[in-house]
Amino acid sequence: MNSRLMSIGQLAQKTGCKVPTIRYYESIGLLSAPSRTEGGQRRYGDSHRVNLTFICHARDLGFGIKSIHELLSLHDHSATEDGIKDKTLHRADDIAREHLLEVEHKISKLSALRDELRSMIDACHSGETRSCQVMSVLADHQLCHHRHGVEPQ
Repeated sequence: MNSRLMSIGQLAQKTGCKVPTIRYYESIGLLSAPSRTEGGQRRYGDSHRVNLTFICHARDLGFGIKSIHELLSLHDHSATEDGIKDKTLHRADDIAREHLLEVEHKISKLSALRDELRSMIDACHSGETRSCQVMSVLADHQLCHHRHGVEPQ
């Protein structure tokens, strides 16, 4: 048996990824299926460790499964076909730019939410439920200062 092969527990320990998550990534095709021993135990190689590290880092950065799948595919193609490198790099940039726009949109929504919560809390000083701005605003969205999460009618 090759000493470079590792069990799922060893892979989890080396990458910081939990065993059920590794199994999940395999089940959706994000991580390739490993070889198995005669007893059916998974055996992972260095390529699994490298790809799982890539996946975990991309997830930490908030990339979605679909984007990570495409990025992994681009990585695989760029490593094997030199003529595709420029196209691959442009698509990887596009994916990262799309994700950045999503993050900026979320930040904008969270900032508005933060401002609304501050406004509600600042307006509530009495401690009585009937005059508490928090309770009033939660009961009537029209009292909000921002359009957080509500589409115009």
